[in-house]
Amino acid sequence: MKIAVASGKGGTGKTTVAVNLAIALGSAQILDCDVEEPNCNLFLGYDLEKQEDVEIMVPELDSGKCTLCGRCADLCQYNAIAKLPRSIRLFPKLCHGCGGCTLICPEKAIIEKRRSIGLIEKGTNENCSIELFQGTLDIGEPMASPVIRQLQAHIDESTVAIIDSPPGTACSVIASVAGMDYCVLVTEPTPFGLNDLVLAVEVVRQMNIPFGVVINRNGLGDGRIEDYCRTESIPVLMRIPFDRDIAVLYSKGIPFVEAMPIWKENFRELYKHISKSVSYRGGV
Repeated sequence: MKIAVASGKGGTGKTTVAVNLAIALGSAQILDCDVEEPNCNLFLGYDLEKQEDVEIMVPELDSGKCTLCGRCADLCQYNAIAKLPRSIRLFPKLCHGCGGCTLICPEKAIIEKRRSIGLIEKGTNENCSIELFQGTLDIGEPMASPVIRQLQAHIDESTVAIIDSPPGTACSVIASVAGMDYCVLVTEPTPFGLNDLVLAVEVVRQMNIPFGVVINRNGLGDGRIEDYCRTESIPVLMRIPFDRDIAVLYSKGIPFVEAMPIWKENFRELYKHISKSVSYRGGV
């Protein structure tokens, strides 16, 4: 089963939910798809080993062959190619690697070359059956989605894969959530939390992915999240209280299910609810 843990905004507790759920299950994969700032390993403490570089294909121009016809610039929807009066200008960091420019160039003046934009790492622990894969986008690179897609190629279909998604509702989130069996949306009971939860709900509904909500720091704000979920018939899967003991454990990098056994059982119940929902829809 593939479970994405997402949120409409940062700081709601996605990583907390993803890591504690994996530990509660005892055997699982975690894929840290928040590739601009992966942080699951802050709570696992694994020694990471590089698996591979993430590379994309970008255009390279042979100016000696170019006739300045401008077809490549007209084709590119991402403005990675610009036609100037006396030259063609390439912007590799804007390129999405579609390869269209190489196909449309009548003079074969454009070829593709590989460019590294990040890497994939793996972490395991002989005393634990939780396997971690994390992607890291190189500093200054604008496109996270290729790293996320390559990271997800490491999903083991025979176990539970928990995807810690980036925050928000942009392309990187869609790349993380696409193809998942279920999405857990983590929110907080604040006006910002509600606003961004509404956006996230719209995304997963458009993608036709079953989902439910975890309210973190419950008791901090008001009841508008509960009211919204009730009105929209969205299941509230779990309420994690605004609790000093949980906060202290978090600050020390300790997953709270390890120190508070009742929560290990609570997360197992959360997984049972997800499994029933997926089975009801005819999933895995």
